[in-house]
Amino acid sequence: MIDIAIIGAGPAGLSAAINGVIRNKKVKVFGNPPSTSYIYKAERVDNYIGMLGVNGKDMMNEFVNHAKEMGVPIQIGKVIEIFPMGDYYMLNVENEFIEARTVILANGFSKGTVLEGENEFLGKGVSYCATCDGPLYRGKTVAVIGDSDYAEEDANYLSEVCEKVYYIPQYKDIKSLNANVEVLEGKPKKILGETVVERIQLNQSDLEVSGVFIIKQNIPSAKLLQGLEMENKAVKVNKFMETNMKGIYAAGDCTGRPYQVAKAIGEGNVAALQAVNYLHSFKK
Repeated sequence: MIDIAIIGAGPAGLSAAINGVIRNKKVKVFGNPPSTSYIYKAERVDNYIGMLGVNGKDMMNEFVNHAKEMGVPIQIGKVIEIFPMGDYYMLNVENEFIEARTVILANGFSKGTVLEGENEFLGKGVSYCATCDGPLYRGKTVAVIGDSDYAEEDANYLSEVCEKVYYIPQYKDIKSLNANVEVLEGKPKKILGETVVERIQLNQSDLEVSGVFIIKQNIPSAKLLQGLEMENKAVKVNKFMETNMKGIYAAGDCTGRPYQVAKAIGEGNVAALQAVNYLHSFKK
């Protein structure tokens, strides 16, 4: 059982983890590789005190190295869903199930909008995880929608399982796809079917598919945890980074503007200390 599970390995998540470890709590960070962080791609950062002129890559490397030096365990993996279990939570990390007493959401903001039909067919042909659901589509045709090159690994895996994989990138410069993955340009419009997914509408044409994998760097917070209160597409928190759910905190870009490193790190600090206070309340 983890004391504090942190979803997101960016500035907010690493800040929270460091402060949790300092307070002698069992902490674990789950997230994407540092290179997928938005700040990693910044050419120059001038508004973070003490690191004038640093580029984003060096800044993130400093943050990661600091966390590792403090003994913070970081697991590269995507949390697909969080389940309330009474006085603790169960995390589905790509089909590995992990228990945690508290959770800090530091998963950033998710680009893009919800496709028409996405919510209706979730679990009925729509999936956010190729590792989890890929075997269900063995010998079938699927479409993969990726918001970054992070999704290419999922498409390649599915190409080893499925009869046919269409890849619909929502970004430029594809890096590495298997030869049997067919790339289609354009923007997906709608997911269609009767009781399960049967096709996806792309521009003016329809593709017949059995499944649609929507692979984003960050799964929207509202989809991670049912019942989480949102406000203007951001997680609603108070000044202690508390959400409307006991033991659930949020920090960084997922709580809304401004999208700044200093804000993220400060909120991560507050969220961790508040989670510690919450854990101590059970011992009184």
